Amino acid sequence: PVSDGSGNNRDMLIKAANLLAEAGWTVNDGKLVNDSGEQMTVEILLVSPSFERIAAPIIQNMEQLGIAASQRTVETAQYQERTQTFDFDILVASPGMSNSPGNELRDYWGCESGNTEGGGNTTGICDPVVEDLIEKIIAAPDRENLVAMSKALDRVLQYSYIAVPQWYIASFRTAYWDMFGRPETSPMYGVGTGAWWVDPEKYEAVQAGRARIGN
Repeated sequence: PVSDGSGNNRDMLIKAANLLAEAGWTVNDGKLVNDSGEQMTVEILLVSPSFERIAAPIIQNMEQLGIAASQRTVETAQYQERTQTFDFDILVASPGMSNSPGNELRDYWGCESGNTEGGGNTTGICDPVVEDLIEKIIAAPDRENLVAMSKALDRVLQYSYIAVPQWYIASFRTAYWDMFGRPETSPMYGVGTGAWWVDPEKYEAVQAGRARIGN
């Protein structure tokens, strides 16, 4: 979906309302209800208050559709318990992937993981096509096949609509503290990178900079 970024997603809300209507949900007295008159309710489970501002616009849009939407921020132990027992509607997740995916895909998207308490397949997806692609990736004979099968799996997962993308950044954010130096002469028996030390001049410069910004 593409919007103008204003927050007034009228066109997207109309499309969403039409899809919900096709699925048998209708708006009655401002509430989105099914054939039994039950209102659709959705709770976004969070473990960090920093995600509340991210969830808020999603909740606002769902409320405009007549959905009883809410967010709940819980402490770590309760969050772990609820995620391990799949006791949630929606949560924020970021499965880490390497440039060479493999066995971990079974835990992320495999049927067995989705049916096992504590498994990493929090979406609950169980698809024979996904299962087949996972095994093909793990057994890929070369890089070309690995990339092709990984892209195929990515397409199948996206078109399963099990996730709502939140944001994307194409950069790596890195913080560093340039306060280290090396002696002009390395130790006779130095190993590897040799000796490093805190350079007094750099350290003082960094401290002065921190003082100027009040940190």
